[in-house]
Amino acid sequence: MKRSESHHFFAYLARMKLIDRWSLMRCTQRENVQEHSLQVAIIAHALCLIKNKYFEGKLSPDGVALRAIFHDATEVLTGDLPTPVKYFSPEIRSAYLMIEDHAVEQLLKLLPEEFKEDYRKLFLLSEEKQEIKLTIKAADTLAAYIKCQEEEAAGNHEFSRAKKSIETKLEEIRHRPEVDYFVKHFIPSFSLTLDELSTPLEI
Repeated sequence: MKRSESHHFFAYLARMKLIDRWSLMRCTQRENVQEHSLQVAIIAHALCLIKNKYFEGKLSPDGVALRAIFHDATEVLTGDLPTPVKYFSPEIRSAYLMIEDHAVEQLLKLLPEEFKEDYRKLFLLSEEKQEIKLTIKAADTLAAYIKCQEEEAAGNHEFSRAKKSIETKLEEIRHRPEVDYFVKHFIPSFSLTLDELSTPLEI
């Protein structure tokens, strides 16, 4: 590789902050894909710690969090497709997965050759990494639920229907003990005011 050669990978990924989530919803606080990705990574890391400490899990929290950071990175090319559209039918879901795979390959073209396989492993999880994928998906659902909680706590009823839909998804994964633990012990705090959150602190 020539030292003066320019690569656009990181500049392209930086544009995740320009892609709004919940774009058709009236929000009290806008949320972009970059912010969402960080929150999913934080939650995925916590889910791994919970499972490892209490429920005999063996995943690396750091490795899962790193992959979670990139879980929506392809949206810099595909945009944020609304969930009802993405899952409308098996055919649409299958087509969208193909588009995502194509987007990964396009993003990898923006890297030096020596780095491509390192990032391919972060974007594309092999079959033996399915537990990582499920953990990130659970964290993604929790992040969406938290967003609904925060909007409702701010008096925004726009998210009421979305919250019910996500609650159904959440119930489907609460058989995972780490998810159930997170819901019971951490989710209630997201409905509190700053003063209420600060009560235990000496500030």
